[in-house]
Amino acid sequence: MVRYNLGTMLQRCFLSLYLLAGLLGAGEKPALEITSPLGTKFYSKPDEKGVVAAAEQALAADPKNVKLFLKLSQAQNSIQQIKEAVETCTRALGIEPDNAEVLTERGHRELPLRQFARARDDLKRAAKLDPTISDAYYHLGLANYFLGDFGPAADAFCHGATLAKDQDSMVNFTNWCYAASRRAGRKEEAEQALAKVGPEMQSNSGHTVFYFNLVRFFQGRMTEAEIAPPPPTPGDDESELIFDTVGYGIGNWHLYNGERDKAIEYFRRIAKGHVWYTWGFIGSETELAHPIATSKRNWELPRP
Repeated sequence: MVRYNLGTMLQRCFLSLYLLAGLLGAGEKPALEITSPLGTKFYSKPDEKGVVAAAEQALAADPKNVKLFLKLSQAQNSIQQIKEAVETCTRALGIEPDNAEVLTERGHRELPLRQFARARDDLKRAAKLDPTISDAYYHLGLANYFLGDFGPAADAFCHGATLAKDQDSMVNFTNWCYAASRRAGRKEEAEQALAKVGPEMQSNSGHTVFYFNLVRFFQGRMTEAEIAPPPPTPGDDESELIFDTVGYGIGNWHLYNGERDKAIEYFRRIAKGHVWYTWGFIGSETELAHPIATSKRNWELPRP
């Protein structure tokens, strides 16, 4: 007969309960995250790999550790539990109200919830508390951009480019600095921004390729046909991310060059997708939901 001591039995009991909780979590129905301005409902994904459960367990063992709150927020975001990620950041700010990193994280996550004004407030505060956080300026630029405040958006993106620590970040900032400056009617400043990406520069692998090609398109070094991505593969989030990112950049270019119909065609194609948290998707949806001629929108979805 095999004998177990009490400690071993308790360990196995707790392990079984933990695994069962993970299985139950994986089987839960996705939660409604937002109903978009176009009336589409978007949901989170189940925690099939247990990333959120593991982050919650780590935080429970050290409940005052703000770094663990950030890890939980990022885990929640990975399965599009974005409302939950915002709530996690709010809990962290209850511990450290002036933590610029947490304010940046919350502002970042408020953007996909279309809480643009709240995101702007958080990100402005983060940048004031720590002017070296480039991510605060990047997402502050997006918050202003989605609100239609293109001048302040351009200011944030162009300043953020001076804080970029690597080529990838600098190219991303340059793409948005150019787009926001053009939307703000600051064409000369937009052209100056493009000069940061010289003809000798080569693209890196990864997502920067999307923005790198867009910058080359803005510079006239690549054509629309050369950078336009193929239609996304159904169910493949990565191919849709590429399509949304590049498609929005091209559509936006047509918009500020007076080709409104071509712009709307791109925006409509993007808004038919399901990757609702990409900047290209949000930008397209925003343009379709509100008059394109309006330079300042002053709107956002009600906070859940």
